[in-house]
Amino acid sequence: MTYEVLMAALTEFGLPSQVTLKKIRDRHRQLVRQYHPDKGAAPDNDKIRRINAAYKVLNEYISDYRFDFSKEIFWEQYPEERLQDQFYGVGLWGEKN
Repeated sequence: MTYEVLMAALTEFGLPSQVTLKKIRDRHRQLVRQYHPDKGAAPDNDKIRRINAAYKVLNEYISDYRFDFSKEIFWEQYPEERLQDQFYGVGLWGEKN
C-alpha cells in the first residue's frame, strides 16, 4: 500500500485525514446503502467496487496501526484530564493537600 492509495481511499469516502474507525464504518455503510442496486436507482457496479476497495484499504491500514496508550498521548486526547491531574488537590500556594 502506498500513501497515495490510502489518500485515494479517504477521498473516495469523502473523509478528512483524521478520522475515527466508527466514522469510517458509518461512512461505508452510508455509501453502500446509497449506491446499492436494490435502492431503485440505476446500479453503478463500478462505484460499489471502488467503495468496497477503499474500505478494504482503510481497514487494512487501521488493522496494522499501533496505538499509543502512553500518558502523554492520553493527555493530548483529553487535555482536561491533564489539567485535573496537574492541579487537583493543589492548594493556593502550590502544595498538595
